Amino acid sequence: MKTYVREAAAAIAALSMAVALAACGGGDGGSADGAEDALKIGLLLPDATTARWEKDDRPLLEKKIRELCAECMVEHANGKGDVATQQQQVDSMIIRGVDVMVLAAVDAKALQPAVRKADEANVRVVAYDRLAEGPISGYVSFDGEEVGRLQGEGLLDALGDKADGGRIVMMNGDPTDPNAAAFRKGALSVLEDRVRIAKMYDTPGWRSEHAHTNMSGAISTLGADNIDGVYSANDGLAAGVISALKANKINPLPPVTGQDAELGGVQRIVTGEQYMSVYKPFEPQAAAGAEMAVALARGENLDGIAEHTTVSSPTAQAVPAVLLTPVSLTVDNIKDTVVKDGLYTIDQICTPKFRSACDKAGLTG
Repeated sequence: MKTYVREAAAAIAALSMAVALAACGGGDGGSADGAEDALKIGLLLPDATTARWEKDDRPLLEKKIRELCAECMVEHANGKGDVATQQQQVDSMIIRGVDVMVLAAVDAKALQPAVRKADEANVRVVAYDRLAEGPISGYVSFDGEEVGRLQGEGLLDALGDKADGGRIVMMNGDPTDPNAAAFRKGALSVLEDRVRIAKMYDTPGWRSEHAHTNMSGAISTLGADNIDGVYSANDGLAAGVISALKANKINPLPPVTGQDAELGGVQRIVTGEQYMSVYKPFEPQAAAGAEMAVALARGENLDGIAEHTTVSSPTAQAVPAVLLTPVSLTVDNIKDTVVKDGLYTIDQICTPKFRSACDKAGLTG
């Protein structure tokens, strides 16, 4: 039975929707037996631009939720990078009668009214990967400042003799994503006293094409010979940066950082086009998110999951949190990280196009 009691109108709407979903098979999972009484957990992901959300986070979250709660039903929605769309999806989840939402917000601040609406309907919200504003009940992510520090340290390593006084471009993430600010802060804590930041950009929507345009502008303004390295906040932006560098026939390429260990990023690391990424193992993050969601759906507290760790946002204090530790990924530890953990196989990384580079990197043979 549900732990939290909805207002009468919401309860009627939820029951009607549950019956309709059971009749048409609209739920993403759960048992057909007792479907009206099953706990419901909603997964709201931010976009389809970054590969991880649908490729990794969603299936891992769904799998872990079902392991922990065989009777739980899982509803899924993707905001496609649009705030209004995700707001409507939150409304829909409330009407469907979910008990808990796992929310990776398109825009942490803009989704605050939607989070408040969920809270008013007694729907608990777990902020996933991004610290959404509003009355959230739990938060799961990686230490964002540590991600930035790893990126900054990696870039300094790659710069070598140019680490002191070298000129870099900073390609930061989406300004509406609080993680982007944490990444930038962590990177600057390492870089700002060592290098000269010649240009700095924010990248709305984390879109690769915006990074390409910004990097092209930096090259035009600064000159190809006046860029010693590029801080790129994630692998998608790194792809845009590198495509701009290559389009401008810059050779050799300056070192470029990244994050998320996307397959394309790993392959660029193998070829030397990208110096490093930051590997954030998705499985423990999804496991913690699922554990929080199931516990809250059952009316339990998060003390045993968050283990006395809390975070605060502009609108919420002392939110129980799980903050995981990221790992710097370079060509030297691909086997010991993403391959060992089963994220990718050698065959997935070392397709015929990359076979020679993989041989040179010691990944094959």
